[in-house]
Amino acid sequence: MRIVLDTNILCSALLTPRGHAHQLYGAWRERTFELVTSEEQLDEFRRVTRYPKVRQFIDPSAAGTMHNELRRLAVLLTALPAVKTSADPADDFLLAMVKTGQADFLVAGDKHGLLSIATFEGARIVTARQMLGILGELRRAKPSTRGPKRRTKRLI
Repeated sequence: MRIVLDTNILCSALLTPRGHAHQLYGAWRERTFELVTSEEQLDEFRRVTRYPKVRQFIDPSAAGTMHNELRRLAVLLTALPAVKTSADPADDFLLAMVKTGQADFLVAGDKHGLLSIATFEGARIVTARQMLGILGELRRAKPSTRGPKRRTKRLI
């Protein structure tokens, strides 16, 4: 399964260590899904995490670690097509990532922006909380790789 995380979700993962965004980031690091990113998103992430208002809440070394992990471990797209679908043109590159990266989901947090689109190119646009629920359902639906429980006779 391929997922695009909106840049604000990535920043939220750093801001709220016990929040839904952080849990999603952890699930990706555990290889629960493939994360799709792009040079555009990495540039935006670097820029946003350096804003003085944001920097006071985010440890620069944690932001640097996340940036490096995204570059090394995520599916990195280098050329995105022009997409003009979102009410906020600044979000169109995320939809281009969905299209080019053949993502199954886009996780966003803005109720009046990307979430209002609901689907794009076959991908569902959901909140971090909804995505965690979907991942939980998939985990529960996976057949067990263990064999049947072995019963032991009790000798009295």
